[in-house]
Formats: sequence, structure tokens, C-alpha cells
Amino acid sequence: MKASGSKLASQLGSGLTGITYILDEPTIGLHPSDVTRLMKMILLLRDQGNTVIIVEHDREVILSADHVIDLGPGAGNKGGKILAAGSPEEIMRNPDSVTGHYLSSGPVQSPGNLQLQEGLKIRNAFANNLKGFDLDIPSSGIIAVTGVSGSGKSSLLLDVIYRSYILKQTQRM
Repeated sequence: MKASGSKLASQLGSGLTGITYILDEPTIGLHPSDVTRLMKMILLLRDQGNTVIIVEHDREVILSADHVIDLGPGAGNKGGKILAAGSPEEIMRNPDSVTGHYLSSGPVQSPGNLQLQEGLKIRNAFANNLKGFDLDIPSSGIIAVTGVSGSGKSSLLLDVIYRSYILKQTQRM
């Protein structure tokens, strides 16, 4: 399900589980206290057994993720590659990750050791500047997709994951 931050509150009371939510930079323009409230809603959705995939640049949101996918290393033709994937701690230890350096720049509070489930398997992903990579995205957690502007984050979420879902739904009809 593609959802905006303002629609998440209504989803909390629905009791739905097993849903994948895709959020493209939901914290843009939000006051830090609003980011905290948004993250509480996202954590509740996860705790109800849902998957939340977020394109995000906010350090605290990325550190709250259960799994991080770092795209880059640059924008446009210089992007579209997976630089690192794993827990925020693994990203910070990865010397190839620009996001890892960013995350390491201040105090870090670990989100815990949530057991993620097997989720989406993407094979040979091509869209805009995405360069035919394979990627496994776990489920039942918060997955942060991050990287420099123009690296392919929104292309991954909207042009690969979301469009594949729509195509699959169309084929079922």
C-alpha cells in the first residue's frame, strides 16, 4: 500500500497485518516533534506485523530502521548501485557507505534486535539509473532506503517495487 504520513493514523486502528507500506520521504518539512510522532506511528505499524519501507534522509529515522539499504555513490549516472545493506550498525561499519559516515557523526541508540522475516526478492532491477542489481528486502520491520539525492531511492520504491505490485495485481484479474 502506498501511503502518506497523514493516512497512517487511520491504518493503526484497522488491525491489518502483513501489509507493506511505502513512504517516500515522509519527514520532509516536519518539525522534529512531528517526526517523533510519525516514527511512533511507524513503529506501531511494524509491531502489528507490517512492513514499512521508507525513503529517508533523516538520521534519527534511519537509525530507527531495522534494515537499511544505502544507494549511491552519487546522483544520476553515478548512482543506482547498492553500497551497503544491513542493520544501522552494519551500515556504520561499512567503509563504502556514505550513509554510514553520516550515521556515525553523533550519538547512536540501537533500535534492538528485531527478527526480520524473508521478504521481497528483487532480481536484475533496472529503472532510471538503477543498474540491474539484485536485492533482498526483509519484511516485518522498518526498512530505510537512503543515499544521496538522485541515487535511485524513489526509483527503487516507486518504479520497481510499487510498479511490480501493480503489475502483479493486474495479472491476477
